[in-house]
Amino acid sequence: MEQEKEIRWMGSSYRDLLVFPEEPRRRAGFQLGKIQAGLDPDDWKPFDSIGAGTREIRIKETDGIYRVMYVTKFVEALYVLHCFQKKTQKLGPHDRKIAEMRYRAIINERKT
Repeated sequence: MEQEKEIRWMGSSYRDLLVFPEEPRRRAGFQLGKIQAGLDPDDWKPFDSIGAGTREIRIKETDGIYRVMYVTKFVEALYVLHCFQKKTQKLGPHDRKIAEMRYRAIINERKT
């Protein structure tokens, strides 16, 4: 059996996930567990515009839409870039910038 991939939380992503209401937080954790085991989450979307291999877990609840952006293409870990609640259908510029900066940080860290 293959060992689960380590999760590495970028920036404030872990604290941001903990702010989610209980049900979306529980669902996000379950989906991250599936990814660690090498499976796809139930509802996801590619986000290569952030960086190659970036995806987002999509969680819809009655009280809002929650997203967890992550990258699994690196052998050493599953990187969680950003956790947030969406207010509109489109990814906001603030959330895009956070995810892009954290993705670049991974790339720069891996170069050293």
